[in-house]
Amino acid sequence: MGTIHMKIPHNPRGAWAPILIGMALAAAPALAPAQVSLATVVDLAQRNSSTVKLAEADLQKANAVLAQTKDVFIPSMEMGSGLPAVPSVGFTGGVPSILDGTVQSLVFSLPQFQYIKAARAGLQTASLSLKEAREQVALDASTAYIELDTVNSELEAAHQQESFTSRLVQIEQERTEAGVDAHSDLLQAQLTAAQLRIKRLHLETRAATLAKQIAVLTGLPVGSITPDHTSIPEIPQVHAEEPQRITSGIESAQMLARSKQRVARGDAEYMLLPQISFGAQYLRSTKLLNDADFYYQHDIPTTNFSSGFSIQIPLFDLGHRAKAKESAAEALRATVEAEQARQQNDIQIASLTGNLRELDALAEVASLKQQIADEQLKTVLAQLELGNGAESGPTAQPQLTPKAEQLARIDERQKFEDALDASLDLAKARLSLLRALGHMEDWLRELHAK
Repeated sequence: MGTIHMKIPHNPRGAWAPILIGMALAAAPALAPAQVSLATVVDLAQRNSSTVKLAEADLQKANAVLAQTKDVFIPSMEMGSGLPAVPSVGFTGGVPSILDGTVQSLVFSLPQFQYIKAARAGLQTASLSLKEAREQVALDASTAYIELDTVNSELEAAHQQESFTSRLVQIEQERTEAGVDAHSDLLQAQLTAAQLRIKRLHLETRAATLAKQIAVLTGLPVGSITPDHTSIPEIPQVHAEEPQRITSGIESAQMLARSKQRVARGDAEYMLLPQISFGAQYLRSTKLLNDADFYYQHDIPTTNFSSGFSIQIPLFDLGHRAKAKESAAEALRATVEAEQARQQNDIQIASLTGNLRELDALAEVASLKQQIADEQLKTVLAQLELGNGAESGPTAQPQLTPKAEQLARIDERQKFEDALDASLDLAKARLSLLRALGHMEDWLRELHAK
């Protein structure tokens, strides 16, 4: 099992930048949306995430549990007083004291050493869970940010499409009234306009949902963040054939199983060896408001002290035996769950690898279609400006009309949007594969380098 080393660059100025930006945006929600880099959004999301905060609380708890398991060997001290409130009457059986103190500690316990090792494994589990939570938040924030940037570009293209369609409807109206085109051509143009309007409304809803998601992730007002496309680095291309790193989630599950195994071993060893404890007691007695000496053969000394070792030898304890069986069952379950998490991650890698090849091909096809549509638009514009370049005759090409220009413009914008969608799907798949292969730190380094 490999060890994960997490390097956090010490940059005080860089660390304060996301906080200052977040405070500025939160303090001025009425201002126009500001462009915020992807790295800043990821940092703000990690600071604001409730999942990360819960993981940090679990880490603090794991630290406390480890300290608790070790501190039982450090003597604990208690002090008190037993001064009588009113004069004693009769034999009370106790010796009133001005001051009494006790010292107790564990000296030797074979199970306790296993519990300490279990607590250390639990601390590593909590640390890895925190890293896992931060990486998941980074993935969620990056995906939402990239998608919002893509949707904004698609929305801009959709507005351009609507303007071209509006012009197309106007042209068809004039051609229909002039008897050049059939009425069905006008209806088709109006249908295209209605379909593009629905598509634009869908994109607006999608953009609003993503803006809300980013607001929830970062804790900033809705719509206060505008993506900065230049801040999005190229996603590292990784493949399943590359050496796979153990993800934080899998390693956390493995460490949890190890912790459970240590607890089970400690519970099983309880019946093997005795447990030795140390204790000491000091008593400063008083005769104030009592006559305790009257009931004893000799006077009670004022200063009393005793100490000794307590040895507990387990002979017959069905309760601890049952507890050992319970711990062994929990350890077995945790071990199986860790193996199950590893297998599921392997399946996810295989699925993402296959999808990635398909999405890569689809993105290439969409890009080629967009380039073809762009070249066709240039051809149409050139023919409209220069004419068809052919003489009159049966082989002459018909002269293009403004209707052809609008149709070419609409088609080019559509192919542009399709290419953006294909690129977005490819980016999502790459990020998910990065995470499944344990290379999420590579993406975070790219963000900070950008």
